[in-house]
Order: sequence, then C-alpha cells, then structure tokens
Amino acid sequence: MTAWRLLLTRPAEDCAALAETLAAQGVFSSCLPLLDIVALPVSDNIRQAMARLQSCNAVIVVSKPAARIALDLLGNSSALTMPWFSVGAATAQILREHGLDVNFPDDGDDSEALLQLPRLREAVSQPGAQVMILRGEGGRELLAERLRALGASVEYLELYRRDLPAYAPKELPRRLQAERLNGLVVSSGQGFEHLREMAGDAWPEIAQLPLFVPSPRVAELARAAGAQTVVDCRGANAAALLTALRENPGPVL
Repeated sequence: MTAWRLLLTRPAEDCAALAETLAAQGVFSSCLPLLDIVALPVSDNIRQAMARLQSCNAVIVVSKPAARIALDLLGNSSALTMPWFSVGAATAQILREHGLDVNFPDDGDDSEALLQLPRLREAVSQPGAQVMILRGEGGRELLAERLRALGASVEYLELYRRDLPAYAPKELPRRLQAERLNGLVVSSGQGFEHLREMAGDAWPEIAQLPLFVPSPRVAELARAAGAQTVVDCRGANAAALLTALRENPGPVL
C-alpha cells in the first residue's frame, strides 16, 4: 500500500486521526479538510424536537457531530433511556461513553447495513412507530424512505451544517502537485461537492485521479460528475479505507 499518496478531506480532527492510522500502515497522506462542522443555533424547533425524543421508538444518530451536539443538548435528561441506533461504530462509541445502549451494524456503516439490524426492524414494527434521525443539514434520505416504507413515522432533527473552510485560490491543485498525491478520499456526498468546488477549472484533470468514497450513493454522484476511477469502500471508517487500499494497490513506485 506504500504506493498510495492520498489527499484526505474529512473534518480536521477526523482527518488527523485517519492520517495517523494510515501512517502506521505505511500510507502517506495529506490533510485538506473540506468540511467544517458548525452547530446550528438552538432554536425553539430544536428544543421541541429534543423534548420529543423520549416518546420515540427509535433514535438514529448518523454522525459523530450529531452525537456530540445531541448529548450536549440532552445533558442528564431522562430522555437518554429510549432506544438508540447509530450508522457506525465511532458514533456508537461516543453515545456509549454516556451510558447509552446503542445498536449499530457490524458489517458496514451505511444506511443499508443499519436497516438490516433486527432490533431496529423490531422497533419500527410497533404500531404508530416514531423515529427521529439526528443529522446535519441534508443527507440520509434513503434511510428515511426505507423506514417509512416499513410503516414508521420519521422526523429529522438537523443539528449542524457542513461549511467549506476558507482556502487560497487553487489550493487543491497546488497541494496535489506539490505533494505528488495520487489518490483522493471523501467521506460524504457533501465532501465530494466541496472537492469539486475547490477543484474549479482543474476538475477535468483532478477527476482522473482514483477517488475513494464511502458508499454506492457517493460513488454514483462522483461518476455522474466525471470522476474516472471511483472505489466504493462500503464504509467511511479507517478499516474500510484500508481494505479498499489493499484491494487496489495503486500505481507502481
């Protein structure tokens, strides 16, 4: 895997953690965070939605930022006793550190894997089942669609937005050239959109680099935008990326 020289684009803290994991495996990487997590102002709508969590049959947390912000808002509330689910292990760990019994899929960290959990299906099979999905602005539409098809009433609670950090013009192509990077990693659809925005006029050239994405949905988005080689890691965690790197050894040094 040492042939890979990857551009990482996750939020800064996650980017640094991933870079450290990759370095331990002999993979060079460069961090250029393309997602800046900004908590939304705590409006009356957010407060009212948080108060409704107690009556939900299932609360689904789709990301680490959503978990952290929700826990800050809940404090020591008794609402922490209702059923919780997360898309991935890292998000589940944040919730478990606060004493919550959280279920998450062992064989993937996407909506499809989550929907296969027997306990989630049991929760939403209750008559009049209510589900709250805690997320950032936009995303996880497939999850809500499938849950509604199972008969549940689904409500979104958006807790943050994902801004594009400020960079100097042409910073992306400059970084790729200066550090001789030969692969790109994005962790979400919005991360990919920010990548395209940062690429600007250089996108046709940058689109020729192998692009590692977390899900079929993001892979489809990238291919539609002209990305030439898209690798679906079937997960956004470090283990999924490392598996994809092993299966795609990359250019010869």
